[in-house]
Amino acid sequence: MQTTLAILKPDTVAAGNAGKVLAHLEKEGFTIRGLRVLHLTDAQAKAFYEVHKERPFYGSLVEFMTSGPVIPVALERDEAVTQLRKVMGATDVSKAEDGTIRKLYGTSIERNAIHGSDSPENAAIELAFFFSRAELLAAR
Repeated sequence: MQTTLAILKPDTVAAGNAGKVLAHLEKEGFTIRGLRVLHLTDAQAKAFYEVHKERPFYGSLVEFMTSGPVIPVALERDEAVTQLRKVMGATDVSKAEDGTIRKLYGTSIERNAIHGSDSPENAAIELAFFFSRAELLAAR
């Protein structure tokens, strides 16, 4: 079993689609091991997306991710990172496959409904940003 991080982005929460996305993830075989609702501060969003700070979209990404509540979710299943990437769909919603979360609930390349860790190494880092080890172990 592997654990990964998803973040339901502000567009998903504002549109009232969080429950639908969580149900979609459970239907795809993911078990929720941790979940919280929070409103990222500017400092938190900058720290989380620091890897992108030199990219031209960094400022607008931080602004978007602080525009409303988000829902970080710790998800577990076999090959969780790879499977979540598949279930999410392409970052650009216009290129996402039918039935993926981004195709169903995203509206643009930035407002694409969900974030997911891109590697097991980044999943460990990203999970630790939102959840303590004790919280994740207690959820088992």
